[in-house]
Amino acid sequence: MTAAILSSPHGPRANRVDQVMLQVLLALIPGVLVMTWFFGWGLLINCVLAILFATAAEALVLRLRRRPVLPTLGDYSAVVTAVLFACAIPPTLPWWLTLLGMVFAIMLVKQLYGGLGYNPFNPAMAAYVFLLIAYPVEMTNWLAPHLLTQHHLSLTESWRLILFGALPPDLSWDALSAATPLEALRGQLREHQVMDAIRGASWWGSLGGRGWEWVSSAFLAGGLYLLWRRVITWRIPVAMLGSLLMLAGLFWLIDPQHHPNPAFHLWSGAAMLGAFFIATDPVTASTTPRGQLIFGAMIGVLVFVIRTWGGYPDAVAFSVLLLNIAAPTIDHYTQPSVFGHGRKS
Repeated sequence: MTAAILSSPHGPRANRVDQVMLQVLLALIPGVLVMTWFFGWGLLINCVLAILFATAAEALVLRLRRRPVLPTLGDYSAVVTAVLFACAIPPTLPWWLTLLGMVFAIMLVKQLYGGLGYNPFNPAMAAYVFLLIAYPVEMTNWLAPHLLTQHHLSLTESWRLILFGALPPDLSWDALSAATPLEALRGQLREHQVMDAIRGASWWGSLGGRGWEWVSSAFLAGGLYLLWRRVITWRIPVAMLGSLLMLAGLFWLIDPQHHPNPAFHLWSGAAMLGAFFIATDPVTASTTPRGQLIFGAMIGVLVFVIRTWGGYPDAVAFSVLLLNIAAPTIDHYTQPSVFGHGRKS
C-alpha cells in the first residue's frame, strides 16, 4: 500500500506526497539555518548543488525509462534526499563528491528499484555511507564551529573551496578544521583520558559538543513540528531516542569516567536528525505500530553500540540502513490481528 501511494504520479495521492515532502523541507529549515550559522556558507552551497544534481539525475533516469519527468520531480522527494544528504556531509566537501553521492542515491538506490515507494534503503543515507567508505578523509574533514575558531570562510571563499579546492592564501586546513565532538571524545577515551578531564575541553558544551548542541536542538524543533502536523508518528523517534538514552544512561551510571552522560549522545552527531527525518522515512521504515517501536529501538541500540565499540564515531546512517534491511521482517511478525480472525486455540 505504501509503495502504491508514494509512487502514484497523478491525482490526490500525488498531491498528498507533495504536501508531505514540502512539510519535511519546511521542518528542515531551522536545522539548515543553524548549521549555516555555525559552519558557514558551505552547507547552503552543498544544498543547492545536491538539489541540482539530484533532480538532474532523476530526470535523466526517467527519460531513459520513458516515464513522465515533471510529475515525478514535482513530488519533491529528490529535493528532500538532496537536503538530507547536504546536512550529513562536511560543508566543504568537493562538488564532485556531492555529484557522485546524488547519482548513487537517485540512480542506484532509488530509481534502480522502481522509484519512490520501492527503494529498500534510505537514498540519502546510502549515498552518505558509500562516500564515507570510499572517501573517508574527505567525508570526515569538518570545519570547526565558529565558536571555536577565529577564521570564517566567506561565501566566495566557501564557493572556491568547494569547486576548486582552493584555500584562502593565509589559511590552512589545520586552522579551519576540527574533529566532531564524537570523534574527539572517541580519540581522547582511547588515549585513556577520563571524562572529568575531557569535559574541560573547549569543544564540550552544556548538552553536547559546542555548536552541535544547537544544531541538534534545531532539528529537534523541526521534528516536533512534523509531529504536530502529523506528518510522522511518535513511535520511531521516541523509541530510537529512548533506547539510546537508556543504554547511554546505564553505562554512564556504571562507569561515568569512561562514558559520557546520555545527553551528549542525543545532542551530538546526527541523533536528532536521524530520529525525526531519516528513520521515519515511510518507504524504508517499519509500518506497523509495534514494528515501528521495535524498528526505532533497534536503531537506537545500534547507534550506541557502534559509537561505543565500532569503527565510526557517529552511527546513525549505518544503523538506519541495517534496520531498513530488517523492516520487512519486523512488519511480517508484528502485523496486528484482524478483528474476528484471531488464532484458533
